[in-house]
Amino acid sequence: MNHGTLVGDLLKAVARSLKMPGLIRSLERVGRQAREEKWSYEDYLHEVLQAEQTSRIESAIRSRLAEARFPELKTLDAFDFKAADGLEASHFLELGRCEWVRKAQNVLLVGPIGTGKTHLATALGAEAAKQRLHVAFWRAA
Repeated sequence: MNHGTLVGDLLKAVARSLKMPGLIRSLERVGRQAREEKWSYEDYLHEVLQAEQTSRIESAIRSRLAEARFPELKTLDAFDFKAADGLEASHFLELGRCEWVRKAQNVLLVGPIGTGKTHLATALGAEAAKQRLHVAFWRAA
């Protein structure tokens, strides 16, 4: 076993004990790139820590979406505003920025069956999850 392999295994063991799976996944790829491009130690460390941070953010989003128990994950992009009579895409894109959550305001979606209320509510909840916001949904029976 050469020195590089040994150090790589030690780094993985330490990262595992620190519960840093994103760092483990990026270690070899970033290490190879750092050696080829002759990065400083600080640049390499920044890159692997940034990979871990990204991994944690993505994991938190997945966790929030799973906790929300949406019937099916929907997005604002997938909603057909042309077919939805009276709905303005720009209004929902604005809602997708989630300022209403930060201001503790409510959004009420009302309309007949089959008009896309669940799709839009799910899409807004997904946007809030991506922005690390907590939203409570209430659905009338």
